[in-house]
Amino acid sequence: MQTKVSLFIAMLMLGITNAHAAKVDTVSVPSKVMDKTIKAVIITPDGYTIKDTLPVVYVLHGYGGNYSDWVNNVPELKNTVDLHRFIIVCPDGGFSSWYWDSPVDQSFRYETFVSNELVAWVDAQYHTIRSPKGRAITGLSMGGHGALYLAMRHLDVYGAAGSTAGGVDIRPFPLNWDMAKRLGSYAQYPDRWEEYTVINMTHRLTPNALALIIDCGTEDFFYGVNERLHRKLLDRNIPHMYITGPGAHNWAYWKQSIGYQLLYFTRFFTTTK
Repeated sequence: MQTKVSLFIAMLMLGITNAHAAKVDTVSVPSKVMDKTIKAVIITPDGYTIKDTLPVVYVLHGYGGNYSDWVNNVPELKNTVDLHRFIIVCPDGGFSSWYWDSPVDQSFRYETFVSNELVAWVDAQYHTIRSPKGRAITGLSMGGHGALYLAMRHLDVYGAAGSTAGGVDIRPFPLNWDMAKRLGSYAQYPDRWEEYTVINMTHRLTPNALALIIDCGTEDFFYGVNERLHRKLLDRNIPHMYITGPGAHNWAYWKQSIGYQLLYFTRFFTTTK
């Protein structure tokens, strides 16, 4: 995906050739389950009014990141919003929540926040398509895991989901990225780790229940687990788009891959009206 030709294609998908006029807001969303307000970046297209009824793409950050990561590192997202006429929401997922409702730490309940509280707040504040036909979710790394985890558990909320360089199988990394703080140690709670990892959730899917796009760079330390998820989806006859190409676990790769993800969601929104 890092050849000159494919980079040009990704640039076109992001609408880099267009001057953007999308509006970027930072909002504070109340969370009752965590008893605090949580920030999110919301990007609306140029000329958006309450007369518009638009689909929404929720875009999740990775481990150690925050709500501003995507718009700061990929400002071209504003062009995409203008070009394809949808809303992007980038919530804060905590430093290391993995977007779970932690069974050991009640201060980390980001599954409930993102898929219940945040979605309800966005639908109340903006004129959106309030059904899975108008919602997609994706993210990078921890957020790629989170997007698939949330979508598979909330098929009544999201109609499409993606993951770029996602940690889609947590079991090979029992000492990494604070996951043991959220789940307890793998050695002590192996069944819990089996339950909370995306690769073991494909039984929740039936063909075409969820539009899926998954990508990962071939030099990424998550490449192997993404390959295994791809093969498992094939074995279960679950349709999905799977993209690989040269790239590591960094913004140079994610800046390109998000273009493919958002184009896929644009097509999903167009064909499910």
